[in-house]
Amino acid sequence: MAFLELKGLVKRYGDFTAVEDCSLSVEQGEFLCLLGPSGCGKTTTLQMVAGFTQPSVGRIVLDGKDITELKPNKRGLGVVFQSYALFPHMTVHDNVAFGLQMRKVPGPALERQVAETLDLVHLGAFAQRYPSELSGGQKQRVAMARALVIQPPVLLLDEPMGALDAKLREEMQIELRALQRRVGITTIMVTHDQAEAMTLADRVVLMNKGRIQQIARPVEMYEEPNGRFSSTFLGKANFFEGERVAAGIAVRGRILPCASDACEGEVDYIIRPEKISFVQTDCIIRGNVVARLFLGHHWLFQIQTDLGLIQVTQANIELPAVDEGDEVGLSWRAEHARVLRRNQV
Repeated sequence: MAFLELKGLVKRYGDFTAVEDCSLSVEQGEFLCLLGPSGCGKTTTLQMVAGFTQPSVGRIVLDGKDITELKPNKRGLGVVFQSYALFPHMTVHDNVAFGLQMRKVPGPALERQVAETLDLVHLGAFAQRYPSELSGGQKQRVAMARALVIQPPVLLLDEPMGALDAKLREEMQIELRALQRRVGITTIMVTHDQAEAMTLADRVVLMNKGRIQQIARPVEMYEEPNGRFSSTFLGKANFFEGERVAAGIAVRGRILPCASDACEGEVDYIIRPEKISFVQTDCIIRGNVVARLFLGHHWLFQIQTDLGLIQVTQANIELPAVDEGDEVGLSWRAEHARVLRRNQV
């Protein structure tokens, strides 16, 4: 039995269904990311687990106990919001101690737990500061400490790094993952940031229009998307409609390579930009470079071809030999293409 189970959760607001048939099993100590665009139902799902929103249908079972009807304060879960929700009139120490005080933890035990948790998030020296005296990253760590100090069975994170700038966000992602591994706490985080989900999660739950689209480890979801939405939401992808023939996939009169076990009939053909190489001979298709963009750690090329616009990326190792206006040949390996039944969402 999984540590946390969501069983057929549905949430309706009048005629609008925010979450439809959400079933999910989370193992103890696992880091799970709910990923998807705005309005896909990921935050509503997290709020149902936290107890802030009551499911219209379905059950939530934690460690064998049905908690669906329990109030939030009776579930004992740790929650961190995007806004951090710190008490501005309280010191860091008192913010972290608040949950223990509500549980009437005696003084010596309370002080020990607060000190240990502040050390865990590297804020022991900041105990007597107020939130207004902290940076964004420090506030986030205080919010994390306040959630962890009560030793919850599950930690729920709702876009916890949404208010941070890009550089600090990346640093905090590394810190959060390291902290979660040290503590070993079961964690569910909501995010719309693909890179964040790929960096942090043991498994990603991709949601769209209130439903779970795919559940997989990050590398599996990226390399083996199960439909059009998965392939285009998680990273860049070149996407073509075609039909399976004996020699491969026929797209606009051209035959594109595919693995021998590709599905039959009308198909969607997907190839990631980084899987495509510039070649002089034995090319699959030729085209003209209409754009070359420098994006820091990689170059992005847009190639106009008979199949339409194809995107190619290259790591920033040196100045590329290909420039705008050049005619180029493109090639990729058959096993790098993903072939799915047409309109598999």
